[in-house]
Amino acid sequence: MTLLDGKTVLITGVLTDQSIAFHVAKLAQEQGAKVILTSFGRTMSLTKRSASRLPIDCQVIELDVTSQSDLDSLSERVSEYSESIDGVLHSIGYAPESALGGNFLHTEWEDVATAIHISTYSLKSLSVAVNPLMDHGGSIVGLDFDASVAWPTYDWMGVAKAALESTSRYLARDLGARGIRVNLVAAGPIRTMAAKSIPGFAEFENIWASRAPLGWDVTDPIPTARACVALLSDWFPATTGEIVHVDGGLHSQGA
Repeated sequence: MTLLDGKTVLITGVLTDQSIAFHVAKLAQEQGAKVILTSFGRTMSLTKRSASRLPIDCQVIELDVTSQSDLDSLSERVSEYSESIDGVLHSIGYAPESALGGNFLHTEWEDVATAIHISTYSLKSLSVAVNPLMDHGGSIVGLDFDASVAWPTYDWMGVAKAALESTSRYLARDLGARGIRVNLVAAGPIRTMAAKSIPGFAEFENIWASRAPLGWDVTDPIPTARACVALLSDWFPATTGEIVHVDGGLHSQGA
């Protein structure tokens, strides 16, 4: 029996086959799961193209996490393909250009609000939207970037990630009675399309190359995908509100 045998997993954030979410979807299928992807707008064509590279065909449904109508109808639309969901991957993050790259003191609230809405509040929105399909319990896993310290150039996205970490703990509190676990995986830097949009991303690569005790390969999303799939499985039945670091151990080191 495989880790996700017989389970259905909803995965957000697949853009290209370099995406961490793509590798989670691929590994989830290899571990026996039925996978449903979400996308929206102009990225839908990218997601569908990437979906065609997965081992098994899967559905791609529309979901804009800033659209209340999309969220309100999500469980109904997912139920066309599966009566229930066992796991959800939240791989959603965005900050306007002005909120990154060393502009922290000068970013307007509107851009900060956008970053927090999409990168943080969406974890709560998505969790509530899938709740009707998880009446038998399950696992919600979000992708994080360690927010315990301030990083170069990360600025308001770092603040959004700190809020994401807090949000996951409150969700763990409120969804625990339904048997739903909520955890985050704090990955080291991976060269994805999203990462390339972060000004000064090379600085993160240099930091990890010199400080991670186990070393770190910025081109390898597999360790992160494995952690996500493990948390989506039944192998962590009593773990919730946790942040699992998959970063070569860098988070444990001082300067």
